[in-house]
Amino acid sequence: MSNMELFLAIVIMSLVNFLTRVFPFLFFSKKDLPKSLFFIEKFFPATIMTILIFYSIKDISFSVYPYGIKELLGIVFTLILHLSLKNYLISIFFGTIFYMGLVQYL
Repeated sequence: MSNMELFLAIVIMSLVNFLTRVFPFLFFSKKDLPKSLFFIEKFFPATIMTILIFYSIKDISFSVYPYGIKELLGIVFTLILHLSLKNYLISIFFGTIFYMGLVQYL
């Protein structure tokens, strides 16, 4: 693929992603939104964090060196970061950077 094709693919995927997120708000007023959207708004970030935690430890053998220490440190760092800042995006972003640093340099 050429650079132009890659650029167009990224633009199209970004546009589709954006439109799927904006779609409910374009066609419903705030009071007419389905109740399920309020449920998703409230619980979806915590659900994603839980899925990421289980995904990160699913293939870890805790009986073999390094005993999952990097993964557990990444989870604890992210948890502490989230409890102190209360921001899912920052917690996930910096938790991932911290974990990648552990994987690359330890």
